[in-house]
Amino acid sequence: MKLMILALALASPSAFAMPNATRLSCAAATNLVAQHGAIVLRTGEFTYDRYVAHAGFCGSESSAKPAWIATADSAQCFVGYYCGQDNRGNSGN
Repeated sequence: MKLMILALALASPSAFAMPNATRLSCAAATNLVAQHGAIVLRTGEFTYDRYVAHAGFCGSESSAKPAWIATADSAQCFVGYYCGQDNRGNSGN
């Protein structure tokens, strides 16, 4: 029981906090994506998305698309890529 309480105490909300891109410099946000390969960044008070360093972090049904987000020092910072739906071979029928 004591072990469970300790585990719950260690798993506080701050342990799961994701970096807020709007409070980071462009260089810092870009470095986080590059260092982790794939990371979830907050892009606003209630918004977030997953950013990746390259297409290898996307599934077979998606492709890497350039990701530009707002950071503390830039309105449009290229942080890497996001994995978007791959429409190749889709004729729309």
